[in-house]
Amino acid sequence: MRVILFTGKGGVGKTSLAAATAVRSADMGKRTLVLSTDIAHSLADSLDVELANEPREVIPNLWGQETEIYKTLETYWGVIQRYISALMAWRGMNSIVADEVAVLPGMEELANLLYIERYRREGAYDVVIVDSAPTGETLRLLSFPDMLHWWMNRLFPLQRKVAAVVRPVVGALSDIPLPSNSVMDAVVELYAELEDVHKLLLDGEQTSIRLVVNPEKMVIKEAQRTLTYLNLFGYSTDSVIVNRILPQSVTDDYFSGWKESQRKYIEYIDEAFSPLPILNMPLLDQEVVGVDMLRRMAAAVFGETDPTRFYYKGHVQTIDKVEDGYVLNLELPFASKEQVSLIHSRDELNVKVGSYRRTVTLPHVLINLKVSEAKMDGHVLRIHFLQEATPEEIKGKKQKHLGGKP
Repeated sequence: MRVILFTGKGGVGKTSLAAATAVRSADMGKRTLVLSTDIAHSLADSLDVELANEPREVIPNLWGQETEIYKTLETYWGVIQRYISALMAWRGMNSIVADEVAVLPGMEELANLLYIERYRREGAYDVVIVDSAPTGETLRLLSFPDMLHWWMNRLFPLQRKVAAVVRPVVGALSDIPLPSNSVMDAVVELYAELEDVHKLLLDGEQTSIRLVVNPEKMVIKEAQRTLTYLNLFGYSTDSVIVNRILPQSVTDDYFSGWKESQRKYIEYIDEAFSPLPILNMPLLDQEVVGVDMLRRMAAAVFGETDPTRFYYKGHVQTIDKVEDGYVLNLELPFASKEQVSLIHSRDELNVKVGSYRRTVTLPHVLINLKVSEAKMDGHVLRIHFLQEATPEEIKGKKQKHLGGKP
């Protein structure tokens, strides 16, 4: 199943482009779902149809979905939420407030992503196109599974054992609600589903992200930071779409300054985001609402090509064997050395870029090696893992230094 996520700064037109891509995909005969994970849904407005919590057919081969958050949370978070709510109520919190607090930050968007894995298992669609939230929320969303993986593997087994031991004792002495086995099982089940969707989103053979920008300085700068963070977490970006470009046919002097500014920024985008393909979308002569206008948009940006194809494939993380060990390479475009910090702890490498942090689980070959240096080489962070020489290798080097035969 092909998965494409559209993201960008709020107001750049990502919903319209996601919907236009979906319409073209459906017209080409592919069973296509366009799914909004933005809490402030606007997908139905773009398609000019009514959408609901379950997929609804818009045109042949195209279904749209705007999730209703409370139904989604009950499906994926209900058992856990009720326990947290009971715990808060036991602490004296108003029951209504406790129900609200029991929804962890980001859980709404995260639960929406679980639909993607469900549709992959069911095999209902050939293509799923996601109209994501603006970049800040999307980045928090995509980094959450990485943090959850650390928590589940480090802390959850211990907490589960402690809960099993103390539950009978505390239950006899106090009315404090302790997590039952069903709550613990629900956490494990939720984690397993999140792991599956995380693997799907990281799979560069199935999933890619498309950045939508306008030719404006603030929008471009945010897109650059977004691309850095997407690479930090291992997600593949296959193109940048520049939306709302003033056409050459617009000759009014009032827009001459805007056209010159856009020309400079478009040149900058071509250079700055290389080698990613840049797709240009001109500003149309009327509002892009409804299937017919979305078809016009798709034709303008994609031409006659298949919009679901991969425009670019590349690895953001590679390992090179060198004479004295290995070098781990992380693609971090637009990051400066002042923004990057590292903490190495045996099988983990904690990489912080700006305000975002990722824990990289190291492959087996690097676990017992020490980091000797890390440096930015252009847009690539190169981390050198030093492999200690064996006694035989040390002896051979000494003999070579003395002119003898090893």
